[in-house]
Amino acid sequence: MYSQVAVEIKNVTKRYNEIIAVNNLNLTIDTGEIFGLLGPNGSGKSTTLKMLLGLVQADLGTVNVLGLDVQKQPVEVKRLVGYVPEAANIYEFLTGIEYLDFIADIYGVPAAEKQQRITEYLKALQLEGREGDMINSYSDGMKKKISLISAFIHKPKLLLLDEPLNALDPRSARIVKDYLHELKGQGVTTIMSTHVLEIAEAICDRIGIMYQGNILALGNMEELRQKASLPHSGLEDIFLKLTGTEDLRAVVEELTR
Repeated sequence: MYSQVAVEIKNVTKRYNEIIAVNNLNLTIDTGEIFGLLGPNGSGKSTTLKMLLGLVQADLGTVNVLGLDVQKQPVEVKRLVGYVPEAANIYEFLTGIEYLDFIADIYGVPAAEKQQRITEYLKALQLEGREGDMINSYSDGMKKKISLISAFIHKPKLLLLDEPLNALDPRSARIVKDYLHELKGQGVTTIMSTHVLEIAEAICDRIGIMYQGNILALGNMEELRQKASLPHSGLEDIFLKLTGTEDLRAVVEELTR
């Protein structure tokens, strides 16, 4: 049994030479929550996701995932997590079915279940008939689908998704969004980083807005509206105000001179 807390980040700092990517971050995410991690490029979102998976080590602080210390138990953590990076990092010299079979074996998916799961995902995301093709012949959208399936295949307890809907067609994007809600009902936690604010607003229970390695604001939409003093606004206006970039008219006027 897992506790009510899926992720706990305490006083975490990560530097890249002189650049502070994440600055004394504290964040707790509940089991079964769909959490949106937003921020401009370079705000620390991807670094935070990588620290949760153990791909990047924090310089200071502790990272706990599903009750496990990521630094002390990295392999155990990886068994329980599904990760989709922003750029599909997959072996393009394999066919789609070879790659998914390989990933399922790495995670120890039982042989009796492996083929059924792969078949169901391929059908749902309309990759049937193309699973025997080399991945290097796939479009960006098809590569994203393979990356998503490889994250779902072992039924993880935590999903770390960096721009998961990029390049997907509307049908596939809707299936993935609805699937995340179904998984939420099963106690699966999702942390999603995206620049598509409409997606975050529509499906996330809570949202954290990062800026220069810090959490500027944290909460549900109503709490974010209060934080930004924008009682009836959408997430785009809130985001732009909190990150200090809401006055874009001068930029646009300069470009059109």
